[in-house]
Amino acid sequence: KTHGLRTFVHGEDSTRADWDFEKKLINAVAQAGAECYRVCDTVGIGLSDPNAPLPNGIPAKVKAIKKETGIRSIEIHAHDDFGNAVENTMAAIRAASGLWDDIYASTTFLGIGERAGNAETEKVLLNLYLQYGVKKFEGKTGNLKQAADFIGKATGYVVPPNKAIVGDYGFAHESGIHTHGVLSNPWTYEPYPPELVGNTRRLTIGKQSGKGIIKHKITEITGKTPTEQALMTVVEKIKEIYANGRRASLKEEEFKKLLLTLKLF
Repeated sequence: KTHGLRTFVHGEDSTRADWDFEKKLINAVAQAGAECYRVCDTVGIGLSDPNAPLPNGIPAKVKAIKKETGIRSIEIHAHDDFGNAVENTMAAIRAASGLWDDIYASTTFLGIGERAGNAETEKVLLNLYLQYGVKKFEGKTGNLKQAADFIGKATGYVVPPNKAIVGDYGFAHESGIHTHGVLSNPWTYEPYPPELVGNTRRLTIGKQSGKGIIKHKITEITGKTPTEQALMTVVEKIKEIYANGRRASLKEEEFKKLLLTLKLF
């Protein structure tokens, strides 16, 4: 402590530990000067249900540590083996609110970690900001997409295109009803604007696309509104492409090439 260091004790496999033993351990490290005890859901079996009992009930663990030990603060470190790392992290934060002066959330960007990974930093951060009104993150979310791309490139981790918040297609819309809704009012199918996290809205052309989005894309690319005849020519050509077995959405360059072929661009 004289060197400005702080001691956090890592409670490995806390969500499977015998509570009588664990609380003795926590009290021992607290008496030895440790500042924080890290609740580790090492194999991801923690439960966010407020009624779930010890040892794997996350809210129960957070409350029991406060009630029965002398540690100053706690931390949650969740693994994603059941896909619950973010929810378990949020459950710990909710349970600690108003009970603990400090709770720390151990997260990793993109969830990168052992086996199935950990709670994603970007998801926990955005939940705290938008769902729970934590203002400390206001104005600090605009580079999340950029950070994800950088980390993915630096580590070789392939960011799934449909990954929430930072995936390339996290704000992609193809079906007629969705694209029409987004063009009319983005809030129809988006809980927050992509710009908030540095992402981009993508209106893609695919098998489910309607005339509205096709017309919009033609206008966007060519700078002029197509005639009804030209629009229907493109619509029929797209139907033909998908009738021949195409499954994926058309890439921007593919759609431009189609318009060039039809002498519309």
